[in-house]
Amino acid sequence: MNKKIGFIGCGKMASAIIGGVISSKFLGVNDIQASETSEEKAKEKSNELGISILTDNIELVKTSDVVFIATTPNFAEGVLNEIKDYVTEDKLVVSICAGVTTKFIQSVLGDGKRIVRVMPNTPALVLEGMSGVCGGKFARVNDIKFVIDLLSNIGKAIEVTEEQMDIVTAISGSGPAFYYKVINEIARAGEKLGMDYEKALTLSIQTAIGSAKMLLASDKSAEDLIASVATKGGCTRVGVDYMDEENTSDIFYNLIDKTAAKANALGK
Repeated sequence: MNKKIGFIGCGKMASAIIGGVISSKFLGVNDIQASETSEEKAKEKSNELGISILTDNIELVKTSDVVFIATTPNFAEGVLNEIKDYVTEDKLVVSICAGVTTKFIQSVLGDGKRIVRVMPNTPALVLEGMSGVCGGKFARVNDIKFVIDLLSNIGKAIEVTEEQMDIVTAISGSGPAFYYKVINEIARAGEKLGMDYEKALTLSIQTAIGSAKMLLASDKSAEDLIASVATKGGCTRVGVDYMDEENTSDIFYNLIDKTAAKANALGK
């Protein structure tokens, strides 16, 4: 691979992608660069990630084949306006800004510019990321394939429609925080019942990992796997029935619905 990848912004998400890509050996440290807002931050991130960190976004664009827009959504428009005269049609622009549509990016950069939108998540740092990918009007098939191949080295990546990106944001972009909360709350319940918290947390974490792997590997549906554990008259059945009585399906629907709505609002 001869592509030079540049990240405008080097926050948690960009750092997770960069660290994961380097760890997987998909790209080397000399193939990746990023930009930060100050010399102090640039030096700090360079020491952390082992890559070149610039303080000049225009220089980064000029010297990159693929440019990731990895700022917070509220800074995206300003950055796009700053670099638009230097984004030539031979460059690929990849945005990981939640809620910012390819149509909006296109309106700033101009027609003919190749744009791919991504919603990744932070487990990319441990090579277990989950990303949704969609192409803009002028994105090529190979552009989307390249981005999916890159992200597949730090977990899994799937192509979705632009209309589905806010749902992707809610499920996998924000999802890690929701799973951390569930895992922690289960462990805290064990602590309240008399178990050491660290032991309860180990039980909760490994059970979550094992359950996810079982569901991923099985040809059975989630409902079938629930039924196989929650046998009639057993203790698991009591717990599952309680979840049904408390309408946890409504809780999780509202959780994803509200999060997706916020993601949509961030881009406006």
